[in-house]
Amino acid sequence: MAVKHNSEVKFKIGLDENKVPEAISWTAKDGGIDKETSKAVMISVWDHKKKDTLRMDLWTKDMPVDEMKQFYHQTLVSMADTFERATDDQKMSATMRDFCDYFAEKLELKK
Repeated sequence: MAVKHNSEVKFKIGLDENKVPEAISWTAKDGGIDKETSKAVMISVWDHKKKDTLRMDLWTKDMPVDEMKQFYHQTLVSMADTFERATDDQKMSATMRDFCDYFAEKLELKK
């Protein structure tokens, strides 16, 4: 298959004097996103040669802890959904969602 189109997602990270994130913005022109601000980002990249995951987790100093907990919960739910689409393993996806429910319950995220 030949590449027909290239798409870019760009992150701009504003750092303080200690290289701690102060501001995060991102652009994804194909998705209609242009310099949107964010308080946190998680990126995982699969290195197929090393069979290892490369990760970058960043959050700004003013990211509230309660929002970080919610961000993690929503990321875990999204991972369960993606895992099911990628593998069609419905049993493990359901198990992952059970953990997500447990996680939310223990953090008192569900009202």
